[in-house]
Amino acid sequence: MRATFIVNEIGIGLRRNLTMTVAMIVTTAVSLGFLGTAVLFNQQVNVMKDFWYDKVEVSIFLCGPDPAEGTAGSCAGGEVTQDQRESISSDLRGMNDVVEKVYYESKQQAFKHFKEQFKNSAIVDNVTPDQMPESYRVKLVDPEQFGIIASAFAGRPGVDEVQDQKALLEKFFKVLNWVQWFATGLALLMILVSVTLIVNTIRVAAFSRRRETGIMKLVGASNFSIQLPFLLEGAISGLLGALLATGAFVLIKSVLVDSLLAPNFPIARFIGWDAVWLSSGIAIAAGVVLAALASFFALFKYLRV
Repeated sequence: MRATFIVNEIGIGLRRNLTMTVAMIVTTAVSLGFLGTAVLFNQQVNVMKDFWYDKVEVSIFLCGPDPAEGTAGSCAGGEVTQDQRESISSDLRGMNDVVEKVYYESKQQAFKHFKEQFKNSAIVDNVTPDQMPESYRVKLVDPEQFGIIASAFAGRPGVDEVQDQKALLEKFFKVLNWVQWFATGLALLMILVSVTLIVNTIRVAAFSRRRETGIMKLVGASNFSIQLPFLLEGAISGLLGALLATGAFVLIKSVLVDSLLAPNFPIARFIGWDAVWLSSGIAIAAGVVLAALASFFALFKYLRV
């Protein structure tokens, strides 16, 4: 079969059902846009996990003059003594297989950080350095080993509380994971809608050209030769939809991430262009393959040649 004939047939098919072709391209773009956005969101969650989990610390708060409720046992002797403080520090620094770094934060340092965190709040005026707790900030070799630190220091004389930042982050990431699953489910639903529209469009195209395909069959053309223009029509529509979705991914990265989020949230890490190209590749591959398969099964079922 000559290439010019295939190209002419594709052009005829795309022009003859122009409205449905445009609708198919737009629907495919939206569907793949949701799919690619779900991939981008998944990449962003992974980047944030790597960034924050690498900074996770265990905080060992020492007893102050007014112990927190429920810690009276470990703080029954009152405020942490110098001997207790040195003993805790020595034991922490001796756990080299678990502990990577240990930082001591005095009341004055805690008060300074508190003022920086709540600098625009009136609560700062009601807090004094003496009310801030001393603490040891412990960076673990593996954030999953919090239990070792907790079992060694929780309830120990001079220790008010052992707090794991990772537990707080996991609640946040649990919400993000639910959003991620919702986005993925919505993407799959939109892809199903897109495939249905592609099938209907190819059915209409095949029906409108049933006379030409019948003549081709009579003169000995193979089923593949007859079906190829329809398959390519679907694949081209899928490709165009995927390219539109790729443009949306580029806008998300350049405008939303680079221009809005990154400058205003310097303490966070965001996806790079590699995530955009990954999402684009998935969208293009999915668009072409799904459209071609949808076209094939539409012809297989509805076009008897």
